[in-house]
Amino acid sequence: MISAIIVAAGRSTRMGPQLDKLFLPVAGRPLLAHTWERFDRAAVIGEIILVVRDGMQSTFAELAVKFRFTKPFRLVPGGKERQDSVWNGLEALSPAAEIVAIQDAARPCTSTALIEATIEAARQFGAAVAAQPVSDTIKASDDGAYVARHLDRSRLWAVQTPQTFRVGIIRRALQAVRERGAQVTDDTAACELIGQPVKLVSVPGPNPKVTVPDDVPYVEMLLRTGSSASAP
Repeated sequence: MISAIIVAAGRSTRMGPQLDKLFLPVAGRPLLAHTWERFDRAAVIGEIILVVRDGMQSTFAELAVKFRFTKPFRLVPGGKERQDSVWNGLEALSPAAEIVAIQDAARPCTSTALIEATIEAARQFGAAVAAQPVSDTIKASDDGAYVARHLDRSRLWAVQTPQTFRVGIIRRALQAVRERGAQVTDDTAACELIGQPVKLVSVPGPNPKVTVPDDVPYVEMLLRTGSSASAP
């Protein structure tokens, strides 16, 4: 079985006080509903685990009814950090799960083709991540005030989601994180900790995440025009 974990337990702190970005109306429905729908309609996905803020389970369940999502799903409370939320999601997977795609709930434009491409790469290499080569010139700063050095952008990639793994590999990687008391900002960093190679899956189209209010109009335009990320 191929499973999906949608991480939806964040606090949306960069969106402003008292504003939950996941329920912002975007292109006719809550932002989260777009993300959920992408995985609900992906034939390759057998189940969906949503990691949510504890106490919000009924709100998410109502969303599934309203938008007639059909795929089996489970609601799991999130943890203190993102890595803890993902761990909780992994603990809720079906015993039959062999591959898992981990997705940011606030990344609603991910295409079925991209989901399938990361799954195929994870099946072959063990771990894979949707990513785009960096196009801007990148500088490093040691103090946040002055340029310290130039970075070669030809070697730099901006990673996104889905981040997709054989289940045994991501469990082992996050277990190592927990045992060492480390903190990682994404799941591929956990793989780096155990020396697991992660295959880059190039994203030829837009696959943005809503992080700040200015992201919303762009994402709404993509959703209304159908200009989401695609993969060969």
